[in-house]
Amino acid sequence: MSAGPVLHLAEIVLWAHDMDRSLAFYRDLFGLEVISPPELPNRFLKAGPGEGPVPEMIVLVPHPEPAGSFAREKPLRSLHHLAFNVSGPGYDDLERRCRAAGLEVRGGKHPVLAGVRTFYVDDPDGNEVEVIGPEG
Repeated sequence: MSAGPVLHLAEIVLWAHDMDRSLAFYRDLFGLEVISPPELPNRFLKAGPGEGPVPEMIVLVPHPEPAGSFAREKPLRSLHHLAFNVSGPGYDDLERRCRAAGLEVRGGKHPVLAGVRTFYVDDPDGNEVEVIGPEG
């Protein structure tokens, strides 16, 4: 199979009803670095090194209707889930931190990748976030 022109995933953009809660989840709990200037309403968080001048990012965009809600039922959501690859020690630490934060931590098994372990949590807006790391 020949390689295409895509180098890596550059960004995943998510609506945020409560920016403070979303930042607490992605920045404080997951350790992503905010790289956007504070005066910008959208928050760009660096999730990985990427390629050249373009890092891998999660972008949080204030929802135009903050009082509204997203569908909590997975079949009604437009985004199934997103995933972060973490190191072995990072996996254990992040799972402990998610539990300590009161999040429901759900186990899983990756359907394709051997030698990995996974768990799932929901962000403040109900987006499912998978954490993938090497088996213990």
